[in-house]
Amino acid sequence: MSAASIDPRIANGMCAQLALRAQRIAAGEKSLGWKVGFGAPAAMQKLGIDAPLVGFLLQSALVRSGASIPVGHWAKPVAEAEIAVHMGADLPGGGGRDAAVAAIAGLGPAIEIADLEFPPDDVQKILAADIYQRHVIVGPRDPSRAGCRLDGLTCRVSRGGHEVARTTDPQALTGELIGIVRHVADVLAAFDERLRAGDIIITGSITPPLWVETGDRILFTLEPVGSLSVAFTA
Repeated sequence: MSAASIDPRIANGMCAQLALRAQRIAAGEKSLGWKVGFGAPAAMQKLGIDAPLVGFLLQSALVRSGASIPVGHWAKPVAEAEIAVHMGADLPGGGGRDAAVAAIAGLGPAIEIADLEFPPDDVQKILAADIYQRHVIVGPRDPSRAGCRLDGLTCRVSRGGHEVARTTDPQALTGELIGIVRHVADVLAAFDERLRAGDIIITGSITPPLWVETGDRILFTLEPVGSLSVAFTA
């Protein structure tokens, strides 16, 4: 994959996005990793893309589990329960499946908080704005799931104490997680970036995203790995 061969909307959006990332890092922020978005089949069809969009995560976006996030001034806040892939080794673009599996040091739960401040219909604009990213909560890494072992996982999402979603197939909406890791590595390589040891990739919502309001409290349990929660205030 090269930048010249990529959809111009994606190429232009990624160039703008990575310039923003570089500017923020130069100002003292630190990298956390990467994210994907709009990877569900219906979302890709609507945008006319054939793979998820790739964005960045910075450590300044991290909030602790149990935190309260004020969203009263946001346009359209959304919470997504996701699986975080923890990278244990660098993965260059064009690497094979075996290399990707070997580079994954473990899995854990994550919740992404985003704000759809403009309609999601312009790929270049979505990418330039880092796919609506605002905050992320990252749970414990389970090293027994190195290599992307998913067997025995149950994902439960509750709102206000009531379960609203459950799945035992965390790849049903996202697509194969190993494929996502390889895709992120390939996209970054096309723009002279690299997927590195220590990076975290949040791999897309494993249940339908939740539009949240002030007063909501979301609990995500990735059994048997761990749980995360977040509350939303005015």
